[in-house]
Amino acid sequence: MTLFDLLASARLTPDAVIVPSHWSQGRACYGGLMAALMHEAMAAKVPGRPIRSMAITFVAPAELEVPISFEVEILREGRAVTSVLGKAMQKGEVMTLVQASFGLSRDSAVSVSAVPLPTMKSLEDSTPLPYIEGLTPEYIRHLDMRWGIGAMPFSNTPVAGIGGWMQLRNETRDQPVDEALLLVLADAWPPALLPYLAKPAAGSSLTWTIEFVQPLPALSTRQWCRYQAVIEHARDGYGHTAAAMWNEAGELLAISRQTVTVFG
Repeated sequence: MTLFDLLASARLTPDAVIVPSHWSQGRACYGGLMAALMHEAMAAKVPGRPIRSMAITFVAPAELEVPISFEVEILREGRAVTSVLGKAMQKGEVMTLVQASFGLSRDSAVSVSAVPLPTMKSLEDSTPLPYIEGLTPEYIRHLDMRWGIGAMPFSNTPVAGIGGWMQLRNETRDQPVDEALLLVLADAWPPALLPYLAKPAAGSSLTWTIEFVQPLPALSTRQWCRYQAVIEHARDGYGHTAAAMWNEAGELLAISRQTVTVFG
């Protein structure tokens, strides 16, 4: 089953989505994919209104190869904004909880320039993060990532942040990248705290808020997306990071914040 098949299943049969093992992140389903599947189930209930923001809490690790039900509740539908609550359920328990806002455009006199594109190494000079079976998370086999800002995980290097280039790996189709695919890409990078560590240790997202620029600037599946995450504070096994994504032309696509946990 391809990524596009998985996303379609969340729209068409949200009550019984099975995520294959090659989308694992440790013992759980990859968080970016969980968010993307939840988006698809929500978007199917809110036709014609683009998503503006998602607030995601990863309550528990979702098992692979076990049915997941994506439940959607419309909290309120106003003239411009629809507020939606989503739950990813497995074995009767909540795995992921999402509150999202879908909204139509409004007339406004306010127009502020977007977050500027950071300086990073060129694509050619950036370091690839290869998929290595048994060493890297399984979901990395689906994503091509090139390190252009900061240091690699577990390199004992204190840096303010990380980032670089990314796209779907070995993708032959040339089609627009939508919000669901951006979610898959946005969570791919490891917690920005990991370069501080001298040896491997587990790290994961606890909460994640992401906001999309609408209308979404153009990006295709055969183009590269740029990413940067900056550490704002870290202590006691928790870190707080701010991140943004841009297309190849330097147009802002999305901004996000995460609270991450690090077990080391």
